[in-house]
Amino acid sequence: MNKNKEQEENLFDALKLIEKEKGIPTEFMLAQIKKAIVTACKNSYGGNDDVIVKCDEKTGKLEAQLNKTVVEEVTDINREISVYEARKINPMASEGDKVGIALDPRNFGRIAVSTARNMIRQGIRDGEKEQALSEYQSKFQDIATATVEQIDPSTGNATLRLGKAIATLPKNDQIPGEVLNIGDLIRVYVVNIKTSDRGPKAIISRTHPDLVKRLFEEQVPEIFEGVIQIKSISREAGSRTKIAVISTNPEVDAVGACIGPKGQRVGNIVSQLGGEKIDIIEYNEDPVEFIKKALSPAEVIKVAVNKDGEKICRVTVPDNQLSLAIGNRGQNVRLAAKLTGWKIDIRPESGFFGEDDEENDDEEEEYIGDGLENDEEEIADAQTNADINTPENPDDDEKEE
Repeated sequence: MNKNKEQEENLFDALKLIEKEKGIPTEFMLAQIKKAIVTACKNSYGGNDDVIVKCDEKTGKLEAQLNKTVVEEVTDINREISVYEARKINPMASEGDKVGIALDPRNFGRIAVSTARNMIRQGIRDGEKEQALSEYQSKFQDIATATVEQIDPSTGNATLRLGKAIATLPKNDQIPGEVLNIGDLIRVYVVNIKTSDRGPKAIISRTHPDLVKRLFEEQVPEIFEGVIQIKSISREAGSRTKIAVISTNPEVDAVGACIGPKGQRVGNIVSQLGGEKIDIIEYNEDPVEFIKKALSPAEVIKVAVNKDGEKICRVTVPDNQLSLAIGNRGQNVRLAAKLTGWKIDIRPESGFFGEDDEENDDEEEEYIGDGLENDEEEIADAQTNADINTPENPDDDEKEE
């Protein structure tokens, strides 16, 4: 009896250990054990699954009873019990009643025990899947802090632990140039959750634009409170992000609030993104003004929008601002186009293709260039033709918010 009690206590200790290590609730595992006992009884007693299983976590007691019907003459020993034997258990038992017979799991056959053991193992696996799914769902389309547990030397993929769940951060979803080490704590964005027979899988990323959005929501209370709204984000992870914000309160400076005292707020975000530059721009409903701001730090002389209603515009900048407006390998204008949703064609004040400004001024207002379709060679040729002194590194001259 003492041995059985010790086994029961060990069982509950084991369940508590599983709950602590894997996050699987003890109640869930007890339910799996009950199912396993019922199945074992069914296999050991001719299909009789009329079983009552009681698990008392407080007392550490586990009991199982197989119900049999009281009869005068037994024809099926698995389902019936004689009146004489029944009254040894319950003196008031009479024909037609059901009597519960205490079971000892050690009396189950090998097949029944093996089946029960497999069911419990499957229960643990199912519990792990449920726990992982719950962990992922709590962070769906949000950021999570993860620990780097392993890095595949051949693919560069990183295995991360999110709470009690495991997820993979592919190399192409890591910030370019970033070096991850085992034990590092990093912030990731949970893009999606996929489920399959093998269990749930979290699609995570450090390059997704919404990672920056969520970080700003964390660092800037005015965004969380709704005083400041993030209108759009364009990002080239590891290099530069442009974010457009607007204040619903005229007394609150949207850009200043996002930068924070002495640049502390945006600085915290930059440090979590490995030094990625962030331009914070004030959103404007007027597309002309918005495009001008989106091309900062370059100065813009004129923005001519397509009169046909298409989101295409032609931007004129001072000759000495062309390389700054375009950015390193076209990055500044590319990000501005993504931020505003407009296709932007940039030309210098002196004329990109040698147009006669005086004679064709009206035509220039309507002319729509190739904008982002220009390749790097065309940009380089245009800069040469315009006799522009291009900085060796345009990004160095750009203003960081």
